[in-house]
Amino acid sequence: MLVAADVGQGPVVVLLHAFPLTRAMWRPQVESLRDLYRVITPDLPGFGDSALGASSIEGFADAVAGLLDDKEVNEPVSLCGLSMGGYVAMAFARKYSHRLASLILADTKAGPDDAAGKAGRDKLIARVKTGDVAGVVEAMLPKLLGPEADPELADMVRALGSSQRPEGVAAALLALRDRPDALPGLAGVRVPTLVIVGQEDAITPPDEARKIAAAVPGAKLAMIEKAGHLANVEQVGAFNDVLLAFLAGVA
Repeated sequence: MLVAADVGQGPVVVLLHAFPLTRAMWRPQVESLRDLYRVITPDLPGFGDSALGASSIEGFADAVAGLLDDKEVNEPVSLCGLSMGGYVAMAFARKYSHRLASLILADTKAGPDDAAGKAGRDKLIARVKTGDVAGVVEAMLPKLLGPEADPELADMVRALGSSQRPEGVAAALLALRDRPDALPGLAGVRVPTLVIVGQEDAITPPDEARKIAAAVPGAKLAMIEKAGHLANVEQVGAFNDVLLAFLAGVA
């Protein structure tokens, strides 16, 4: 079972975090949303307070569905995922489309890892298995944030990522490496969809966001200026404005 924060009342919004972080990355959004929505922010399997479990992106999506069952959430939800959370959200949309009111995909991509990407994941898995989670986070940090990011924000991301358990990080890297191509399934999405991307995202750049938006019928695309891969923490105000405007339209 996933451990999750659950605050507020109203239509349900579920926020899925990025790799290698936890639900804590969504604090700025929770504070903005909680007066209007019931906001559920889980730690995905092996991260934060959640136990190890599924080792595939589809399994992560199943765990999210199980969390909604445990919380007796029967109505369709607005599901928002960033980066790894976006991969999980796309898998959830494939498997549990009837449980969606809307879909928000932030700083993510639909395609699978290519050969070079898989090799890179394997190197990180080997490094994590030595216990060097901090080293992996440090290597990723320049691509997680934009070039003008506040140093204090970098410290927060570094501390949060470095505190994760090696076995959880390794399992997630395996799931990311072996995830399927989500692009073909996006044509079947039939709920309002918003695609958000940081203008300076070096991991899943704007062209990847455009591919997703083009694949989902009627999807909207929002670009967050002066933001890298973690757009929600780097440009909180702009991200929240886009998210709130979209959710208000869904309601």
